[in-house]
Amino acid sequence: MQSRSLLILSTLAVVVLWQVPYGRQLLYPLTLLATYAHEMGHGITAMLTGSEFDHLVLNADGSGMAAWRGNPGRLATALIAAGGLVGPTFAGIGLLLVSRKPRFARTVLASVAALIVVTVVLWSRNVFGVAFLLAVAATLGIAARLLSPAAAAFVLHFIAATLCLSWFNHLGYLFSAQAVVNGVAMPSDSSVIAQALWLPYWFWGGVVALFSLAVAAWGVSRT
Repeated sequence: MQSRSLLILSTLAVVVLWQVPYGRQLLYPLTLLATYAHEMGHGITAMLTGSEFDHLVLNADGSGMAAWRGNPGRLATALIAAGGLVGPTFAGIGLLLVSRKPRFARTVLASVAALIVVTVVLWSRNVFGVAFLLAVAATLGIAARLLSPAAAAFVLHFIAATLCLSWFNHLGYLFSAQAVVNGVAMPSDSSVIAQALWLPYWFWGGVVALFSLAVAAWGVSRT
């Protein structure tokens, strides 16, 4: 019950910040963190389908890119594209599930910080992305050391709420044919799925939206 209360409080805080002046600017680091989870979703799915995750890039405008190599076939290509779209939701639910007990919150924060450092070493390649992710890891590491278990639990739930809600915050992207990455237009993930599996991109955007909502609802029910 305590975990669910923290989640409700965190979700309300995120929604309020979306609405108030400069609220989205305050959430900018978490927006980039959601982009990181998105790109890691692409990369991890690529590895799970037998391809090679080469590197990821995070840009200051909030966009990102995950580069992978391989010839996985149509279905796997669609899954890799979808993996990025659902990546933030899975990351958010994962945080919720491992932080249900506040006494473990600081350990979870430290573990997330260490995991980010590992991914930086393995896959992050641009200066901005490396600097941002290392700053996040350092912040989480300091929080793990200095915060009380209750405060650390709130931080985790706030991050989780932001990640779980990111699909809704970027709902328009799911139903877009193109994405702009660092000023360059390219096919959106929904379009990549459509090209691999047929049917319109907006159909697959709707499928991903419903799936993300279902995963989030399941995760919340487990808290």
